[in-house]
This record gives sequence, structure tokens and C-alpha cells, in this order.
Amino acid sequence: MPNAPTIDRAGIAATERLIRPHIRRTPVVEIDGADFGLPPVRLTVKLELTQHSGSFKARGAFANLLMRPVPAAGVVAASGGNHGAAVAYAAMRLGVPATIFVPAIASPAKIERIRGYGADLVVGGDRYADALAASEARVAGTGALPVHAFDQAETLLGQGSVGLELEDAAPDLDSVLVAVGGGGLVGGIAAWYAGSPRTRVIGVEPEEAPTLIRALAAGRPVDAEAGGIAADSLAPRRVGERVFPLARDHVAQVVAVPDEAIRAAQQALWRVLRIVGEPGGVTALAALLCGRYRPCPGERVGVVISGANTVAVDFSR
Repeated sequence: MPNAPTIDRAGIAATERLIRPHIRRTPVVEIDGADFGLPPVRLTVKLELTQHSGSFKARGAFANLLMRPVPAAGVVAASGGNHGAAVAYAAMRLGVPATIFVPAIASPAKIERIRGYGADLVVGGDRYADALAASEARVAGTGALPVHAFDQAETLLGQGSVGLELEDAAPDLDSVLVAVGGGGLVGGIAAWYAGSPRTRVIGVEPEEAPTLIRALAAGRPVDAEAGGIAADSLAPRRVGERVFPLARDHVAQVVAVPDEAIRAAQQALWRVLRIVGEPGGVTALAALLCGRYRPCPGERVGVVISGANTVAVDFSR
């Protein structure tokens, strides 16, 4: 993209100042790892699931709508659900028309949010790639602004503000665990911590959607499996072209976790903190709980809990 903004600490800091009036500075909680049955370790949990629209995606959505010219035709986004909800929310707040394309696997909770924010919603296809193709056809026919879920400079800059906030709250972290789908969140956070002498960024993927692991093995973005219980948020089929060099250069390690570990992490988060996270939102925590990432003794570990758009709540009793 010509004249694309640079994805680095300065760019992230400038973007954070721009979007600050529109987003929440989400809370950070210090937890003894023993509460989760872990060996002695201090956990710093970033509760990004409390962000507007229920996930970190609101940051990138506002960055796009505030940093790029929006035509009269409005904006178009393809999404597994969370990005669509975020773009719909940002468009509603800024008075911009929005059309959101989601696949049939999108969570009912996410579909409900998108509709609730007043966007035009189109449901079709089996996976994110199908929704993306349909959205690109709509953009070609209307001239609307496409807002990519992860492979857009402004999206990465917005998501990088999670890293900025986390470092402000906990400047002494040794590692930060971040879930990976298309890579917008891990790429933005990695760009923030790039060159840090102490903080390593660790990517965590579902075993059934190893987009970044496959890309790193091939030396470029390639197609990967796109299944599992977190498929509506962490299975775009391939990691982004803009994301890949950031992850290659600044993500220290990538691990994969099975679906049963993700489900166990949802249950553990509820048991320990009485917080409900969606599968994709707790995937980073799953790596710790199932031992796919093993901190060193005394390691200070940050974990981003990135989303909460799920119907796994029953208030009837």
C-alpha cells in the first residue's frame, strides 16, 4: 500500500493517542500461578475481552476509520465475527455505513453484536476466506473502504496499542503470550516490543489452525488447516503478508495447543476469576495450563485474554 504508515513503536504510540478517546484502557490483573495449579510464576493478565465490542479488535477498527478516508459508500469488512463486531461498533459511533460479511461458522453471540450495532450483515460461506471473497466483490462494486481484519497497517498499529498499555502497567515482564489467527494482535504487540532487551513475545495457535507455524516453516505465508473450536476467530487459513515479517523477526516462539486445552482454559478462567472468555480469547492462557509453554522459575509472564463473544453463559439460575 503506497504511503502505508510504519508499524513500529512510534507509529503505535501515535495511533494510540488518536484512538484513545474511542477505546477502553482495559484492566490488568496480577495472579499467582498457583491459582491455576501452575508452578511458582507470577501472571499478569491483560483483560482485553472487556474492550468495546467484546474484543481487542475495536482498536484496529477505530484506527482504520480515523486514519483512512472513508467514502460515502462507507466501510466493508470480512470477519469470523469479532472484527465485524468491532468495525460495526466503530462505524456506529462515527456515523459511517458498514456492511459486514461473516461465514456460517460465526458465533451467534458475534452475529448478534454485529446486528445490534446497526450494520448490514451478510452471512454466507463456510470459512473466513469465503466471507473475505464476498467482501472484496462488494468493495469492487461500491467503492466502499475495505477494513481488513489483520493484514492492514492501520489494523496492526491499533492492535499494537495492547502492547503499549501492557508495558505501561507491567514494565518488567519477561514474556507475553498472545493468541494467533491472522496475526494482527501478535504482529502489533511484537512490533511494540521489538528490540526489547527483556520481553519476549510468544505466539499461541490452535493445533487445528497453525497459520503462523506453517508460514514460519515455509518462509512465507501459506495455507494451513482452518478448523477447531476457535475457528471463528483464529482460523483465517493463512497469516497476513504484512504480519509475517513482524512475526518472523520479533516473535520469539510459537506453540500450538489442542482444542481440549482451550476448553479447559475457558473453564479455568471462570473458576479462578469468574470471567467468561471465548475459545480464541483464552488460547494464550491454554498454552500455560497445558504445558506447551513452560516458564522458567521466577519468570514474569503476561497473558492477553483477547475476546469474550460467546453464548457460553446461562443466567437462568
